[in-house]
Amino acid sequence: MGFFWSTVLTYHGTFAINSLAHCFGKQRYVTGDDSRNNWLLALITLGEGWHNNHHYYQSSTRQGFRWWEIDITYYLLVMLSWTGLVRDLRSPPAAVVAGARPLPRPVVERVARQLAAHFERGELSAQAREILAEARLESWRARGREARERLEALLADVHLPELPSLTDLERRARASLASTPSLDDIVERAREILLETLCDRLVPAAAEAPA
Repeated sequence: MGFFWSTVLTYHGTFAINSLAHCFGKQRYVTGDDSRNNWLLALITLGEGWHNNHHYYQSSTRQGFRWWEIDITYYLLVMLSWTGLVRDLRSPPAAVVAGARPLPRPVVERVARQLAAHFERGELSAQAREILAEARLESWRARGREARERLEALLADVHLPELPSLTDLERRARASLASTPSLDDIVERAREILLETLCDRLVPAAAEAPA
């Protein structure tokens, strides 16, 4: 029973990192996923509960970035390094701990799509369809890429009340995301994604419109 229960509890503690640590806790860093820091799971798993830290900077041996984030596994590895059994332990640079490191492009893309999804509504497409009809875009039906580029330019210039501005997107991003130096990149990419989504929906409609 001692072996059985210890093994089961160890498994559940390990598995909880990829389940509970994506549901409960705090997101200090923007990572484009649901990873969170959970102090209770960190105590149970000897440091693995600082999961958002790990997703933000995975090459760090130390997962408890701050002095008060208890990371028992890291402490043990440091003691082993004193004997020479372990070496090349990596700690996060100051810029990483402060959240001042620009995000990788794939993360910016993923977060921008999540931000754009908050504003993607049917009313936006309906408004754009009306403007397309008024602008007589039927002549673009056979122009392929050129039609799409003109459509994007038109949508970027006209006023669609339901299309969020960069300010709207930035306000939403600041309310829902942790601080990151890549915020402007995320906001600009999110607006591009919204326009691309509109084009994907509207170009077929323009192509099918009666001449």
